[in-house]
Amino acid sequence: MRIAKNTVVSMSYTLKDPDGNLIDQSQDNAPFYYLHGASNIIPGLENQLAGKQAGDALSVAVSPQDGYGERDDDLVRAVPRNMFDTDQIQPGMQFTAHSEHGHRLVTVVGVDGDNVTLDENHPLAGVTLHFDVKILEVRSASEEEIGHGHVHGPDDHHH
Repeated sequence: MRIAKNTVVSMSYTLKDPDGNLIDQSQDNAPFYYLHGASNIIPGLENQLAGKQAGDALSVAVSPQDGYGERDDDLVRAVPRNMFDTDQIQPGMQFTAHSEHGHRLVTVVGVDGDNVTLDENHPLAGVTLHFDVKILEVRSASEEEIGHGHVHGPDDHHH
């Protein structure tokens, strides 16, 4: 079976930055599953996987606009330190912020007196992503998976 809309894909992958540094990878005993066509993974990777089948291996470079977007300097801003419920705020810390756009991961990039500078860009914004992927299995999605927009597996206790 080939990868197409409403198929469940099982794959192993390695993700590196342009300098070859490892960003993420699947574990040997825990492949990554996603529902194709449901925007569960970044568009640049999903588009490259369409039409592939179990056993296929490929290397894909995903540009920022097809990944996590370009960096937006307007998303770096200072907020009052008293917005945080801890005094132990240091650059590099990450928090989940709640905004009108939903939940966003924000990174502390500076602490200066009563102000904390936050970067709301995704940590991989502006980065070309290099994936090495091996397709392990492709199957038809169940009606429930299609209705919920994600894969249901043996460890799925979300419902």
